[in-house]
Amino acid sequence: MNNKFKIIMLAVIATLLTALFLFYKLGPNIAYVLPLRTVKVLAIIITGSAIAFSTVIFQTVTNNKILTPSILGLDSMYMLVQTGVIFVLGSTNIAILNKNFNFLLSVAFMLLFASILFRFMFKNEKGRNIYFLLLIGMIFGTLFSSLSSFMQVLIDPNEYQIVQNKMFASFNNIKTDLLLLAAILMLITTLYFLRFAKYLDVMSLGRAQAINLGVDYDFVMKRILLVVAILTSISTALVGPITFLGLLVANVAYQFIKSYKHKHLIPAAMLISIIALVGGQMLVERVFTFSTTLSVIINFIGGVYFIYLLLKENKTW
Repeated sequence: MNNKFKIIMLAVIATLLTALFLFYKLGPNIAYVLPLRTVKVLAIIITGSAIAFSTVIFQTVTNNKILTPSILGLDSMYMLVQTGVIFVLGSTNIAILNKNFNFLLSVAFMLLFASILFRFMFKNEKGRNIYFLLLIGMIFGTLFSSLSSFMQVLIDPNEYQIVQNKMFASFNNIKTDLLLLAAILMLITTLYFLRFAKYLDVMSLGRAQAINLGVDYDFVMKRILLVVAILTSISTALVGPITFLGLLVANVAYQFIKSYKHKHLIPAAMLISIIALVGGQMLVERVFTFSTTLSVIINFIGGVYFIYLLLKENKTW
């Protein structure tokens, strides 16, 4: 079974699941229910694609298959922004009530943090070890989480419930304008990425091999990390943090495709991500009847899979 056929098969499964999600038990209120489900599916497609896309190229740059972009501290930065706005301005402020403004504010702060981090790490120094960047990202992520927890303890319990809703990814009540904005940002980012896509297969060999083969490694790495930061910011600001989804779908794609070529890996990971999110959302709505959130299911499965990968790597060593 060649990789093109595998990708087509994944696309068919994703399409069938999406159609089932859209049209299952529509009932008499089809004019009301179908648009709501359509918005939800579009949010799932954008979020799943952005997370899978960013994780695969991030793991290529770091040359490590158990790392995800959340290690840069962007998820923690998102929670700090949401908690900080409610702590300082209150839950009735426009920055919380207006979803478009909240989305742009979250993306802006996450990108500002990422750009400062990258500029500091790569300024006037060729060949900076990327693992030092990841270490700094983890430190800032811990700092942001601690600041968020400190403010959450101090705020009013009623406002804390609003903060708590931001902690878990949710595909409910997403506005069409928000989707359009996220889709435009993702399209622009993807078009920018295309000029660097040809280097990914070589970069997966490692820094030394890529440089020997003529790749300006540091230049390309900085641009790809910028793409990763933008995609992660879009997905997190749109629905909230889903920590282990990228790890899960990227590694399943590696096992399923069994190829180093990113022209196969990236589409496969994106389709697997869409299948996982659509299937997970159906479980949340049909089986668990909204008694839990999708992010809890994804993080549970992803956490178990992460432990499996660690044990597997330990056995290899």
